[in-house]
Amino acid sequence: MKIKNICCIGAGYVGGPTMAVIALKCPDIKVTVVDLNKERIAAWNGPLDTLPVYEPGLTEVVAEARGRNLFFSTEVDKAIEEAEMIFIAVNTPTKTKGEGAGMAADLRYVEACAKNIAQVAKTDKVVIEKSTLPVRTAEKIKEILDREGKGVHFEILSNPEFLAEGTAIQDLFKSDRVLIGGYETESGQKAVQTLVDIYANWIPKVKIFTTNVWSSELAKLASNAMLAQRISSINSLSALCEKTGANINELSEAIGMDHRIGQKFLKASVGFGGSCFQKDILNLVYLCRHYGLDEVAEYWHQVIKINNYQKDRFAQKIIDYFGGDLTGKRIAILGWAFKANTNDSRESPAIYFAEKLFKTGAILEIYDPMVSKESIFSDIDFYWEASKPKDITTGISVLNSLNKLDLSIDAVTILTEWEAFKRHDFSKTIVFDGRGILSSSNYSIGKG
Repeated sequence: MKIKNICCIGAGYVGGPTMAVIALKCPDIKVTVVDLNKERIAAWNGPLDTLPVYEPGLTEVVAEARGRNLFFSTEVDKAIEEAEMIFIAVNTPTKTKGEGAGMAADLRYVEACAKNIAQVAKTDKVVIEKSTLPVRTAEKIKEILDREGKGVHFEILSNPEFLAEGTAIQDLFKSDRVLIGGYETESGQKAVQTLVDIYANWIPKVKIFTTNVWSSELAKLASNAMLAQRISSINSLSALCEKTGANINELSEAIGMDHRIGQKFLKASVGFGGSCFQKDILNLVYLCRHYGLDEVAEYWHQVIKINNYQKDRFAQKIIDYFGGDLTGKRIAILGWAFKANTNDSRESPAIYFAEKLFKTGAILEIYDPMVSKESIFSDIDFYWEASKPKDITTGISVLNSLNKLDLSIDAVTILTEWEAFKRHDFSKTIVFDGRGILSSSNYSIGKG
């Protein structure tokens, strides 16, 4: 099958950048990204400096491909009907109610996509799971497509993304691996080959790895779990370092010099955040329990428990430094995004850290170079529970520039590794560094 039209349902952090790069590298294929969120689509079609996703290099990709063979639209049915290949890149949050609430992935948006595709499609389609999904979700999608469809033949592929926010465009240009899972039937393998041929336009074939569907679905959960485990492991050791007088940076470097371990994901921090790690590990825990693997489930659940412990421990250090009471203390929180080079603040440690300090009486001044004031207050409104103030601006202000920070403030906390924070002179105030950036002589590290 020759692919001339691709549709991607979901214009978020995965769908937007991924489809932009496919369009750039495959100029003979029309790529249409659709979403029911009109504001998001308007932003993708708007000025390049206000795209809804911030990623270094993304604006240049969109500038070249948009209007040529890359399009953003709310006309979902039209794009489905025209496409031979459809990517599903919608959100899969953790369920908040029903069986598996608090751990299992909520697949309602994926299932809605499958129903929509089945009802609209008049010709054969290759449907690709791009969202992070529990193993054996393809079975559910195929069941919906076959039940709701009108005699159309559908092939289901799994093509998980392995992008790191902040380096997503480079990750797409030079992927460690592209993973494609398909059914081991003749038609399934033909569908796999169509997707292989698309990626082969710029990815060396040696880096395109094909598997069965179930291996591909599980690979994303497993990869994120392994990365998060490294973060929790080094953070657990940071607590031991503080008790014994060992230096966590020196320890990290010593461990990372072992070529079997390597240096990546071994920096002590206030904990991991983002839309993937916690959600995917909880999903993995739920799956393990579902299959009766309770010991395995508890092993992976401990990764989350250590992460929560680290966030709480870092906040408690600051509270203890001021004698257990932050009433009236002015505390700056620098960094709201869950990591540098992104404007994504979902599940950011800063949100929970700020809540604990606020509950203890602190007056907060918050700054992040890429997260807007509106987004910060939206996060507070969404994530804070009993501690959310009636007047959301009471005791909380958001700065629009790092230069607006008054260094007579009681303390500065650095929660995201933005380069601007590393270069700034904080020598006139006490700094609590949650990211283990201990090399700058400008930093005076607070000891709890």
